Amino acid sequence: MTVTIGVHSSNPTLFHLSRLGYAEEELAALGETVAWHPYTDGVRTGAHLADGTIDFGGTGSTPPVTAQAEGHDIVYTALSAPRPGHGALLVTEDGPVRTVADLRGGTVHLAVGSWQTHLVAKALDDAGLSYATDVTAVRSGDDSEELLRSGAITAWVAQGDRLAAARRTGGLRVLIPTDEVISDRSVFFTRRDLAERRPELVEALTRALRRADAWVAAHPREAAEVTAAELGGSAEDWETALRALPWTIEEVSEEFLAEQQRAADIFHRTGFTGRPVTVADALPREARRA
Repeated sequence: MTVTIGVHSSNPTLFHLSRLGYAEEELAALGETVAWHPYTDGVRTGAHLADGTIDFGGTGSTPPVTAQAEGHDIVYTALSAPRPGHGALLVTEDGPVRTVADLRGGTVHLAVGSWQTHLVAKALDDAGLSYATDVTAVRSGDDSEELLRSGAITAWVAQGDRLAAARRTGGLRVLIPTDEVISDRSVFFTRRDLAERRPELVEALTRALRRADAWVAAHPREAAEVTAAELGGSAEDWETALRALPWTIEEVSEEFLAEQQRAADIFHRTGFTGRPVTVADALPREARRA
């Protein structure tokens, strides 16, 4: 069979894997081939899996939860190590926002539906506030940093080279370190039929992910130049961003499932998802019985 892997710019492991040939090598050993499906919105990963557009994908922590809430039967396959340096909720250095509680009534720019929703919703929940009623969440854009610096918005969640560039410029500060709120892992998942019918394919893809991570860890400047050439930004800022990532692939853990369940509960309570989710349902049936 041909295994179609989704790739988008927000998942750095898959972005580099699509250029390195490791997935092709690992699956060729099983007599299979690989096709790549580029798309722009990682939030659509669950739907793309469900309709057969892709067979395997990766995102941050929020899309698999919303995929379950939408009724898609996904299975977690692997995780990155926690990524404390991947992104941050930024405010102006000399502005009035000193604590999460000060976000009340404000406008926060973020990639709605991504791990950034998890970060903001959990931080607000921990402070006794609601993502649904206490802030206005607006999808971030190319002008988010400018709007924050001008005082037009209250906060902005930045990641990757844009976070590196903002920190280099100065005048902004991290309101809360990401790792004090969520682990911010990269998460890989597939459809249940593939996970349970062809577990050897999942194992081969996980090996490929590890090989891609190892390559980037050993070649951060080269990886940064490739990324900047395709996605824009400077190689210097991308190198800073890539060096901040762990480049380690782990197995799905009880700790991760518990964190995802807390996120799912917050999302449902605030109306971000329309129905409750049991995160452990996104495991192979054999693992759930164990």
